[in-house]
Parts: sequence; C-alpha cells; structure tokens
Amino acid sequence: MTAVAAWLVTSTIAFPAPLSMQTGAVTSQPIGHYEFCKTNRSECGPTTRRVAPAHLTGAGWNAVRDINISVNRAITPMTDKDLVGQDELWAYPDGAGDCEDFVLLKRKKLMERGFSAADLLITVVRKPDGEGHAVLTVRTSEGDFILDNLENDVKLWSDTPYRYLKRQASFHAGRWVSIENGDTMMVSAVGK
Repeated sequence: MTAVAAWLVTSTIAFPAPLSMQTGAVTSQPIGHYEFCKTNRSECGPTTRRVAPAHLTGAGWNAVRDINISVNRAITPMTDKDLVGQDELWAYPDGAGDCEDFVLLKRKKLMERGFSAADLLITVVRKPDGEGHAVLTVRTSEGDFILDNLENDVKLWSDTPYRYLKRQASFHAGRWVSIENGDTMMVSAVGK
C-alpha cells in the first residue's frame, strides 16, 4: 500500500461522524406510510418549521429514553403478515407490531409530551444483513438520535450499524426526503 493510499484510509476513519443527517431532495413515500396517512390525515400534514432542531432539557432526554424502553417492552415484535395477513400495514400497535408500528407509537407518545412533529421523523434504513427497517429519528441541537425497537439505548445515528435511506421531511410529515450521507455512516460504523 502506498503512503498516499494509507493516509486516505486512515483519514477517512479519523474524521468525526456528522451529528446530524444531511437530507436531500423529496423522494418517494413508503407505501405503508401513504396508506397510514389516508386514514390518519391529521398526522401527515405540514409541520411547524423551525430553523434549528430543538434543544432538549434533562427532562426531555429522560422522556425520550423512557418512551423508547417502555414501548419496546410493551409491544411484542410480530410481522404484519402474522398479525393481519398482509405484507405491509402501518398502524398503532395493540400489544404486538412490527418496526413501523413501534415507531408510530413512540412518535405519538413523544408528541403527547410536547415534542414537535418536525423533530420526530420516521426513518427507513437497511440493517447490515440488507433487510429494511424503520426507526424514529429525534432531531436535536446535539444531533440526530435514534429510537429503535431492536435497541433500548438511544444512540446518535452515526453510532448505529444502519445504512440510512430516507426519512420524513421536517417541514411536512407526509413528505419524505433522501438522506445524502447515509452510506457514509454504514462505512464508518463498520470501520470502527
């Protein structure tokens, strides 16, 4: 390996990961979310637009952590096929649900606690095995944090093993935007 190539590999891993996702253009809405929005219109419209994400207090962080853990414990993971006999149905869980259902309930509970919909964004990722997955991104002034039904700890998005594809737009809960630096996180997470 040449000295220049060694420097490039080392410098790629040495750069700190970005605290927040870089979003791009409006992209396709997942079909399950589209169907959810048809029956839950009030949850899929324009949001209050702020220039910067909210700053969370200690009480806010406690609420985020508590809701992530309590929903993870209260809901039994089960596929839509097993629950309702169809491949994809986004709905509030009643005792059991898949990843999107966990996300919807966590988002709802956080909004009931006063969090803005603009800072609670359903996010589509790929797990290391290539399987699709949904998590909830909480935008904060300290970075984007992930609430995940596969993990009780709330983590900075760059500290997860996922490849980030798209998420709800902060300006409109029924619109989705691409995540421009999502592939970088997968490489960075593997390189750690």
